[in-house]
Amino acid sequence: MKNVFPKTLPGNSCFTLKVMLKDPHALSSKEILSELKVDPGKGLTAAEVSARFKKHGANRLKESKSKNIGLIFLEQFLDPIIYILAAAMALAYFFGEWLEGTAVLIVILITALIGFFMEWQAIRSVEALQKMVETLANVLRDGKEEQIKATGLVPGDIVILESGDVIPADCRMLETESFAVKEAILTGESNQIEKNAEALPDKVPLANRKNMLYKGTIAVRGKAKAIVISTGIKTEIGRIGELTSSAKKESTPLEKKLKRLSRWLIWLTLVLAILIVVTGYFQGKDLMLMIKTGIALAVAAIPEGLPIVATIALARGMLRLSKKNVVIKKLEAVQTLGETGIICTDKTGTLTENKMSVHHLMLGTLDFPATEASNFKSDPAFEKLVLIGSLCNNSKLKDDKFTGDAVEIALVEFVAEMGSDYKELQQKYPKIQEVPFDAEIKKMATLHTLENQHLTCVKGALEALLGSCDLILTKDGPKDFVDKDEWQKQAKLIAAEGMRVLAFAFKQTGTKPAYEDLMKNLTFVGILGFLDPPRKDIKQAIETYKNAGIRVVMVTGDHPDTARKIGEEIGLIAEDAPDEMVVHGADLEEIGSLTEDKQRTLMQAGIFARMVPGQKLDLVKFYQKNKAIVGMLGDGVNDAPALKKADIGIAMGIRGTEAAKEVADVILMDDKFTSTELAIRQGRTIFENIRQFVIFLLSCNLAEIISVALASLSNLPMPLLPLQILFLNLVTDVFPALALGVGKGDPNIMKDPPRDPQEPILTKKHWTATVLYGLSITAAVIGAVAYTHFKMGLSAIVVNNIAFYTLILGQLLNVFNLPGRKISFLKNEVTSNPWVWGALIFSVLTMVLVYHIPLMAEALSLVPLSTNHFVVIIVFGFASLALSQILKHLKLAN
Repeated sequence: MKNVFPKTLPGNSCFTLKVMLKDPHALSSKEILSELKVDPGKGLTAAEVSARFKKHGANRLKESKSKNIGLIFLEQFLDPIIYILAAAMALAYFFGEWLEGTAVLIVILITALIGFFMEWQAIRSVEALQKMVETLANVLRDGKEEQIKATGLVPGDIVILESGDVIPADCRMLETESFAVKEAILTGESNQIEKNAEALPDKVPLANRKNMLYKGTIAVRGKAKAIVISTGIKTEIGRIGELTSSAKKESTPLEKKLKRLSRWLIWLTLVLAILIVVTGYFQGKDLMLMIKTGIALAVAAIPEGLPIVATIALARGMLRLSKKNVVIKKLEAVQTLGETGIICTDKTGTLTENKMSVHHLMLGTLDFPATEASNFKSDPAFEKLVLIGSLCNNSKLKDDKFTGDAVEIALVEFVAEMGSDYKELQQKYPKIQEVPFDAEIKKMATLHTLENQHLTCVKGALEALLGSCDLILTKDGPKDFVDKDEWQKQAKLIAAEGMRVLAFAFKQTGTKPAYEDLMKNLTFVGILGFLDPPRKDIKQAIETYKNAGIRVVMVTGDHPDTARKIGEEIGLIAEDAPDEMVVHGADLEEIGSLTEDKQRTLMQAGIFARMVPGQKLDLVKFYQKNKAIVGMLGDGVNDAPALKKADIGIAMGIRGTEAAKEVADVILMDDKFTSTELAIRQGRTIFENIRQFVIFLLSCNLAEIISVALASLSNLPMPLLPLQILFLNLVTDVFPALALGVGKGDPNIMKDPPRDPQEPILTKKHWTATVLYGLSITAAVIGAVAYTHFKMGLSAIVVNNIAFYTLILGQLLNVFNLPGRKISFLKNEVTSNPWVWGALIFSVLTMVLVYHIPLMAEALSLVPLSTNHFVVIIVFGFASLALSQILKHLKLAN
């Protein structure tokens, strides 16, 4: 044995080991426990845990450190927009324009502060939500089993594992009950690896170490007790660099769309700015003024706040959903939710109440409702069914409440109603072996002893058991099982009533049967029908999805008739729907090889029954191949591959396994299907908010560019000066835009079809609206310039001020142009958004302050104006809004 731990520990018994255990797979369980100084029946004490945690740290992989506040702030200056502003500032100082240079510096700082505040808030929000969904682990400490966050595990901890758990650290097996894991994350092999506790030779490759468990792998079958060997970066996965979170973060689809839009606008506006400078120079205007104007226009035309507003909109969406029990693990998932076109969901517990109760029973040739079962207690088949239901059962009583699978809980309750005590039966027939339920074979088995006899109890899907049963138990004893077809017909009738059918069988032997023979040569006992009624709110949710153009598809392991009955009750399919709407898993062995007609049928089907885990993954791939954005709801370890593959993986927070929650993008903390509707609504709303923000910002910026360009080309007084443009960018542009980005959205948004994921932020109609709104504001500004210059004969500086204020008013009123043409002008998502009104009031008050503060007024070249001047401003400002509305009603704009 290669052991580098000292046999005795100096001082107290706390962990003072200096090096890691070498080749733990080559040590026996007893030696491992001795070296790590832990009692397998009690686990570590609180003092030992504290000491070991202090030495080894949290059980997490090496992460890229969270940005500190200073770095977030400094990064706001690493932006091309800031570079342009800095150039303008440097030019101002170079030519002795100290006031203008300082004003630009203030603009730079304010822009950076806005970006810093929003990014900091977004990062903190995401971190807070991530903590809500940390992986949990069942651990034995101080003689008690408790559930803790996996980050708190230390070497020497005794962990209790079962199917569906994510292995929380590198562990050495101690005890096992048919325990198997998938280690694809380490080995690339997708097959199940059977585990045991036997010691192995020294030179065994990692992939063949059947007594070891590795962090991040997934338990797919059975139960186990193991001892933690290493945690955090000292685990096998911790040593694999590419799997750590230090890998470079990919840009989200939304960020890519925003970057493409920004790059296009940068080139466009630089060309326009150069054109304005050159034109002004040939007209004899001051070159320095024109250069600064050109730079300011370039800055004004580029919506530098786009990524900031997008991030804060997504983060706020995450926080809103978290308050409604929907936790979003990835920021980009919020936006993808709005594109979802198909939702695949399980039936039990998602579309139904997950409160099973026995409603029907068949024994031999007898068929009667479960409510009359007590009349048949003398039937030996009935006695055996009660016994199997008690023994082949993993439900537990905790705090006077049963926990576990809904069907197994219903079985225990049924046994109690029949006057039996399942605990007494389990003590009388101690369990010595178990074959856990496997979705592939659709059955489970347990082996028990009584004196010198061995009793095998089996339960599962009827079609899965029939092939293993040679005999059937009747009142006259076991007989040859010859009428299997009749049993299938009866089960089909029960399933057609919306019940889930479960079959029971057993065998009794003198000697212990081999593991592979446990489910062979069985005696059939009977079947039970379990009723799980649909959730009351599901039907309305399904209707909402239909109106939104989203297809809900039931993917279940249940009988086709049971699934169809539930589907009809919740409105998933019509009662007279053709048989093709319900697809049996047996018909989907190779989806890729199906004919085109069959594939078209699959695209229309609403229910997939008797599906195995691999078929769920194949179905997700099939939908994605047909250009659909797929959301997948799941809760089990067998759902994990499909959850990971889906565009949006949605796991259940209450009954969901750690494996499902680990790979999912969204977690429903209340396990309610209806919560997905909230998430999709929020995803759609966020994208529309960002779209409105972009239209608003670009139309305002366009108005600034065109106004200056027209004035330059026509030799009119300049409507905007460089600092005025920069000021507009900070006040009348940013704050209303931010308000639009956090609005609640259109209440009728779920009546629209899903958005094409390839659709850009601005489509052709949105660009048309943007240009027309910008031209409306431009018309008002140039109109005000022409009227005050030619009609009123005012000085150039007064004309400039009137144009400046007209532009401000026009831009503020522009927010009311954004609701669609068919929506009420007075009552819509903009007018009902309190943030919009707050932004408008703040902008107006800021302008009033600037007007009355001499230093600011001088910096912006503002002069006192008369009442008549303000009347002109108000008339032309509101004229821009009126013109936009006329264009909308003429159907020229959206």
